[in-house]
Amino acid sequence: MRLLIVYATTEGQTRKIARFCADRLSQAGHAVELLPAADAEGIDWPRIAGAILAGSVHMGRVQEGLERFAAAHAGDLGARPSLFLQVSLAAAGDDPEERADIERIADDFCARTGWQPDRTLQVAGAFRFTQYDFFRRWAMRWIASQKGERIRPGEDREYTDWTELADALDAWLAATSEREETAK
Repeated sequence: MRLLIVYATTEGQTRKIARFCADRLSQAGHAVELLPAADAEGIDWPRIAGAILAGSVHMGRVQEGLERFAAAHAGDLGARPSLFLQVSLAAAGDDPEERADIERIADDFCARTGWQPDRTLQVAGAFRFTQYDFFRRWAMRWIASQKGERIRPGEDREYTDWTELADALDAWLAATSEREETAK
């Protein structure tokens, strides 16, 4: 099966997540095309059996590049099994208001693009202090302190639950494979 993964990243965690997905799908015997949203053009949609879009939340929205891609290809994405991986630090917590907020952000993304994925998965991101400027480091340390996190300056911290992501990816792949078999 040929699968497409398109992602947008700001500090690199979403790229790492997309690469993890590509590697897992490839190890399962599938052909995977992994593209940053900015480079995702000329896709041969009839050859694509399923698609994953991955983007991270910043300032209450997913990256514009991924939104443009999803809007431009909503029909193609909707014609095959698809999965939306929305990456955020809020996904690492259990605050009901924050969880509701990231669900709203995902719903808004889908409404603006016209694409309705089969499944949306909230994936915990990372603090990338080594990539932040002074003001962002200060703001992110403040956010971490509000959540009771003790962060050392210059130390990155990853919250992605790789086992949970692998299990969700395997479940999506099984449903995608079943859907493809039924269509034959």
